[in-house]
Parts: sequence; structure tokens; C-alpha cells
Amino acid sequence: MRASERSGAASDGAHYAARMRFLHTMLRVRDLDASLDFFVNKLGLRESRRQRSEGGRFTLVFLATGANADPAEIELTYNWDQKEPYPTGRFFGHLAFQVEDIYATCASLQAAGVAILRPPRDGRMAFIKSPDGQSVELLQAGAALPPSEPWKSMANQGDW
Repeated sequence: MRASERSGAASDGAHYAARMRFLHTMLRVRDLDASLDFFVNKLGLRESRRQRSEGGRFTLVFLATGANADPAEIELTYNWDQKEPYPTGRFFGHLAFQVEDIYATCASLQAAGVAILRPPRDGRMAFIKSPDGQSVELLQAGAALPPSEPWKSMANQGDW
């Protein structure tokens, strides 16, 4: 029997969702230093913990925003022996972060050498990529900001 056919399926789903808490998204990275530079130094996340496995030959680094009400993390998985770039997974879309000022955030990232692939022409949304090609969406907190140059005239770059 499909879930939608069971009696009370909607309440079952709500019941399970209420007991769930988002923990983390795992991203495989080839260059841990470049990834930490991007996510910590440029995007502003904080390293919350790190685990090394000599036997497994990998390092896990967990990153968070540091906000009290935001327990979600990104897990960077660095496999020490990985030489080739990881292919982009078909089922990975993007990470999304809410920002206080989309224009200031994009200007700061651009000044740090990060390409703004989808500029915030609408005052609401922008896309960038990590060194390993993971797509990162930046969303303006609250209402969209009024369209502003240089962003409103800036073209998209590549894919995002």
C-alpha cells in the first residue's frame, strides 16, 4: 500500500517530520585548503569540528554558520588519495544561504576572487561555486533589495 493510500498518511508525514532535524550536507572536496578558504574565509562559515581517519585515509571537516538557532552543518569530506576531480552528482542541486545584504555579500566575494555566476540582478538571488564546483545560492533576507548597478546589468557566467 502506498503512503498516500494509508489512513492518516498526511498526519503520519507531519509526525515524522516533527521528529526530524536537518543535520548536514556532505560535499566531497579534492583540495581541503582551497575549500576551507572558500567556505570559511570567503563565505564566512566556521569550522565546528574535524575528524581524521588514518586507516580510512580521509578527513571530515564540519562547517556551520555559528548562529544559535542554526544547527545545520556542511561536512567536507577530503579523501587523501583522490587525484581526479569528482564528477558533479546528478542529485546534488545547491547549498543555499540567507544573507543580510545580497549586494554587499556579492561585492565582498567578488573582491576575494569569487566569480558571481548569477548576479543578484533582482536584488534577491545570486549563485557562486566552490572550488570543487558545488553550486551555492545566496538569498536576500526579507524582501528583495531594489535593483542596483553594477548587478542589474551584469550577465550570467557559465553554469550555476
